[in-house]
Amino acid sequence: MSTVLQRIYASAPVDDLPIHTLELQASSFGVMRLCDGFDDTTAGIEGGEFVLFQASGFGVSLPAKGVKGRQDLQFQIDNVTGEALAKVNQAIDAGDTIKIIYRVYTASNLAEPAEPPVEMTAVDLQATALSINVVASFNDLVNKAWPKLRYTPSIAPGLKYFS
Repeated sequence: MSTVLQRIYASAPVDDLPIHTLELQASSFGVMRLCDGFDDTTAGIEGGEFVLFQASGFGVSLPAKGVKGRQDLQFQIDNVTGEALAKVNQAIDAGDTIKIIYRVYTASNLAEPAEPPVEMTAVDLQATALSINVVASFNDLVNKAWPKLRYTPSIAPGLKYFS
């Protein structure tokens, strides 16, 4: 966690609050950007581009830091207008993978996130007319083979033993 966020969480200043944002991406609906609060927020993302995050009510449960291979980010979006439900259903019907990017900003600096963004993939969706509950996860890095490319006699003929 960045020192700016640690200071904000420790001292709780009235004039500098954390702003939590979610970006949902799928090829079927494009990009949906949300920020927790009552007002839309324009903030900088990676690459220096400024984008609009729509005000929304949502809750985020960040993954615990640990050494296990899978960490989950859970969040719930209050579906006041029904737009989020329509987009998620569209992605499910199309069989799309939904990519989730979580960013946190400080109110005093919206030019860039206060800490590196967390990128995950949705692994479980539960949608009702009132809310959308999403569980997103990192890739399972512990169980991945490394190096990714295996050197076998079919791709490296010099490895085969000749007697």
